[in-house]
Amino acid sequence: MENKQDNQIILKNRYVPTTEFYSQIIDSLQDYSIFTLDKEYKINSWSSGSTKIFGYEADEAIGKPFDLIFTDEDLKNGIQKKEIDTALKEGRATDNRWHITKDKSLFFAYGLVFPLMGTEGELLGYVKILRDLTERKKSEDAIKNYIRELEELNTHKESVLAILSHDLRSPLSSIVGTLAYLKEDFQKMKGEDVQEMLDLLFQSSKDGLEMLDYLVEWARIKYASEAYTPTKIKLTQYIDKVFETLSDTASINAINLHHEIEPDTAVFADGKMLISIIQNIVSNAIKHSNRGDTVTISAHAKDDKIIVQVKDTGTGMSEEIMKKLFTPQMKVLSEARKLNKGAGIGLLLVKGFLEKNGGEIWVESVEGEGSSFYFTLPIEKPLHKTDSSDEIMFDESA
Repeated sequence: MENKQDNQIILKNRYVPTTEFYSQIIDSLQDYSIFTLDKEYKINSWSSGSTKIFGYEADEAIGKPFDLIFTDEDLKNGIQKKEIDTALKEGRATDNRWHITKDKSLFFAYGLVFPLMGTEGELLGYVKILRDLTERKKSEDAIKNYIRELEELNTHKESVLAILSHDLRSPLSSIVGTLAYLKEDFQKMKGEDVQEMLDLLFQSSKDGLEMLDYLVEWARIKYASEAYTPTKIKLTQYIDKVFETLSDTASINAINLHHEIEPDTAVFADGKMLISIIQNIVSNAIKHSNRGDTVTISAHAKDDKIIVQVKDTGTGMSEEIMKKLFTPQMKVLSEARKLNKGAGIGLLLVKGFLEKNGGEIWVESVEGEGSSFYFTLPIEKPLHKTDSSDEIMFDESA
């Protein structure tokens, strides 16, 4: 006896699920996006979970290419085609990556794609399954960043303590010793000797205060996250402010400061940090330039970032110095201070500020010919992005 009951057929006491029954099961999985592709990689079925996650209704997605869910970066790298090729070769392909929704927001998901075969073994298309793991990814990234910051703080701890004990304590000891001498022998000293000691006291105090300011700023990067207030700003306005501040220093040595940046060039960054970044790099370029040299700032867009170049025609530096430039050790910092070339802490500060703003820094230099410092900043507010250095394995247990 045979009769239909709901979405099942009762046949000899065995339940044979219908297509509609399977469809209802798939649509009940709201935390998963499940859809199929034809052999031309066009979407030909779309679950309600897919609508919930991606924002596209079924009639908006069906007929569209597989590209619909991938970021521009992944499309440039041909990720969607690589997934299909792997699925055909190995029976399935798995991944963990950022995908893009209808409203252009990003979410992080693990995914699986496998070929859909017919009863005769012919290829009918493909099935794609995704699960949104954005919140887990955010938590994992927060933990990774916290661990990285702790490791970084530990790495620099000894250097910072050494700076405090050497580059700050030594000048203070010298100041105290000089003052003690003046206190005891001031009445017996010649005027020119007193003036010489006063000059020494002034310079030592000034150097100590400058070093302390650098350390305070560096600490602000590490601990005062509330001070970070990025916004869309015009790059030229901040370069002009720095040039105005440093104009006297540059003019003393007849060093020319100019930029070749379009007025509408904008970046997404914290304004106070940007001023500090530019000022430290330009000041460093001035210190290492010869009389009559030129310091030039230029910029160009690449993908979603602006690359800024600060080029000088000064003394340049060796490969050995460049390798240690952004991870300064005590010896390097102390030698820099003695030579009045105090770039060590300044460049550490710059690196920290750039990382806080989603940028990076590097340098190219030839001894005797000059140096070029390059740094990047995002053009728009950065979206979530997978750290290329982190290999994320497909999590089937999630």
